[in-house]
Amino acid sequence: MAAPACPTHTRLYENGTVVAEDFGADRVGQMLAEHPEAVLWLDLYDPDLDDLAAVAEEFRLHPLALEDAVQDHERPKLDRYPDHLFLNVYAVDVSTHPFGKAEISAFVTDRALITVRKSATDTAHFVERWDADAALAGQGDGVAFLLYGLLDAVVDGHVAAAQKIDVAMDGVEDALLEEGGAPRPMRMRGIQLRKTTAALRRAVAPMPEVVAAAMRKDLGLVNEHLAPYYRDVEDHAQHAFDQVEHLQDRIEGLLQADLAEQSNVLNDITRKLAAWAAIIAVPTLLTGYFGQNVPYPGFNHWSGYVQSVLLIVVTAGGLYLYMKHRRWL
Repeated sequence: MAAPACPTHTRLYENGTVVAEDFGADRVGQMLAEHPEAVLWLDLYDPDLDDLAAVAEEFRLHPLALEDAVQDHERPKLDRYPDHLFLNVYAVDVSTHPFGKAEISAFVTDRALITVRKSATDTAHFVERWDADAALAGQGDGVAFLLYGLLDAVVDGHVAAAQKIDVAMDGVEDALLEEGGAPRPMRMRGIQLRKTTAALRRAVAPMPEVVAAAMRKDLGLVNEHLAPYYRDVEDHAQHAFDQVEHLQDRIEGLLQADLAEQSNVLNDITRKLAAWAAIIAVPTLLTGYFGQNVPYPGFNHWSGYVQSVLLIVVTAGGLYLYMKHRRWL
């Protein structure tokens, strides 16, 4: 096999144990021949079609799968081809800003798991998972063991991301539900969490179906030994999806509650302004009446002044007490 020009990482596993590592991609065929019971992990970082063509000949990869592997923003899926499976998933990281989502494609053959990373992402958590779960690899598990480690690490990342958003939402909830509405920075924080949750949902929602597809009996990939572990990953994927759905409903409810509180405050202010306008209008009306240049009761006499003052005080005071009783003030 010709060596791809892109950066590569290789490991050869036999019953979960690493028997060779970091050998050149051009030695893949030789290493598989020397270790007939071993399976290969070949990682390619940001390859182009020429790089994948060098691998495709060795493992009989389908041209349509090669195109999907180099295209960005493919949906999470598991497609079946005559000689292999094609997987596309998203590893997520909510600790970065903006929201970090790394697309990972993989070719699953009889003796190799070939991962294609389209952006800089750490593969250490995959490797650590394989090393930690090495005891799970039994006779005949082969590539299914590697695929399990990859899916388990990705799904655990989804669960951790959902939990982190949930914790962040607790602080936003306290501010958004305060009387009078939240300040603008906190409201914008809530909107940012809504965007993050929506982005996470696009990565998480298809995963239960993807894991379930990998366990289909007609694929012959997962044997009875690994089936319970795949079901556990499927359960975690469903849990992550349910949690993200809950988070979406929760943040929408919080933003709607904040909007309703702002509307209540605005209505309260409008009522107060209307009440004060009514109180001010009555003295204005009375002073306008007593300011006429025509005779009226008390015209050109001190009793007229007393009469006008008393009317202003009584009517304005009565309106004030009425508005206070109605809780408009």
